[in-house]
Amino acid sequence: MNAGDPYLIWMANKMWEDYSTDRHLARELERHARILWVDAPVSLATSARGRFGAPRTLWPILSVLSDRVTRLTPTALPGITRFGVRATTAPLLRAQVRWALRRTGIQPCAVVATHLQDVLGRWGSGVVNALHGTDDYVAGAGLMGLSASRLRAQERRAVAQADVVTAISPLLAERWSALRGAPVPLIPNGCTPVRASTHALPPASRNLPRPVAGLVGRLNARIDIDLVEAIVDAGFSLLVVGPHDSRWEPGRFAALTRRPNVHYAGRVPEDETPAYIAATDIGITPYLDSPFNRASFPRKTLDYLSAGRPTVTTALPAAQWLLNELTCSDQNGLPGRILALADDHAGFINAMRYIAGDPGKPHQADDGLADRESAHADRCRAFAARHSWSRRADALAAAIGLTANTSAAAYGDVRGGGVL
Repeated sequence: MNAGDPYLIWMANKMWEDYSTDRHLARELERHARILWVDAPVSLATSARGRFGAPRTLWPILSVLSDRVTRLTPTALPGITRFGVRATTAPLLRAQVRWALRRTGIQPCAVVATHLQDVLGRWGSGVVNALHGTDDYVAGAGLMGLSASRLRAQERRAVAQADVVTAISPLLAERWSALRGAPVPLIPNGCTPVRASTHALPPASRNLPRPVAGLVGRLNARIDIDLVEAIVDAGFSLLVVGPHDSRWEPGRFAALTRRPNVHYAGRVPEDETPAYIAATDIGITPYLDSPFNRASFPRKTLDYLSAGRPTVTTALPAAQWLLNELTCSDQNGLPGRILALADDHAGFINAMRYIAGDPGKPHQADDGLADRESAHADRCRAFAARHSWSRRADALAAAIGLTANTSAAAYGDVRGGGVL
């Protein structure tokens, strides 16, 4: 390592193999610093799926992923969240990170945590301690089977210990601003700008009747399955891509995927996802209007747009923020042609018809139709490019002092609590 090359510790809430917000940001932050990536702790009791197939071990694993990223996979006692055991998790995590620092000789300039474990404010003078909220952990306590009161206490401590606090959604930034007594900047999720790939698609997805709606991402209790069923009942074909949480509506989900105009592709490699999106006419983000979802920033909405597909989404605060951004930046077009928000099931389906056409009534032959659809796709991609992961990482780097070159005009002023 060069003497002047800064090192950043990234305390992730996911494993490296999980293509999460953490990994996208960390990979882009490699342009600003070298990274010591710290996985979420695993134990002997962690399932093979939760460990992404890694072997069970009593000891932490230190590995080199590239010349810019070193990885630590820490261990914890079984029953990480149980009373008594959970008190050991943060001290064990800190001890293993210190062990990794000694082994590698790394001297960090900053520590970024995306979880609420007690890991901030313990790394010596001159080290910037940053908390980046990727979810409203308190609101999601029920989904994760955790104690909301305990998470609330952890949240207060983490916000107080951090030198820099940023949040992923407008609602979470607002709540943490009140908790901190100072503006908390917004750094939303981003996307990777793409062009449609040439991966071959399964015949079943190619042969679905048009228009085809795409539902891509994790399939879990955040999704409004009543709305998804209503979309299929309305005559839209549905291409579903992503891992299904077996605890979420197993019977109804299985019945949905057996319907003749529905194809479930399961989990696919991330680099193939744009090709599946390109096989659709419109992307959908059919989330429940819950406290957890209201404080989230669904990645799938930007992923659809980055692949050139217009999108309809539940009218969550993050979606409204995106629509406001689109309205300001896309002066020459109709924003509702590429991004529409809906408050109820009927409005959601009507917005889909407005954008993608009415099932059973294909567009009449129109020499200009293909050109207009291509122009809409270009507008989708151009808007998504303004919200790339690289821009988000530049904003976070600026917030923690890794760079002074980020354009304030692109993200707003950190001092005013604007968008980074």
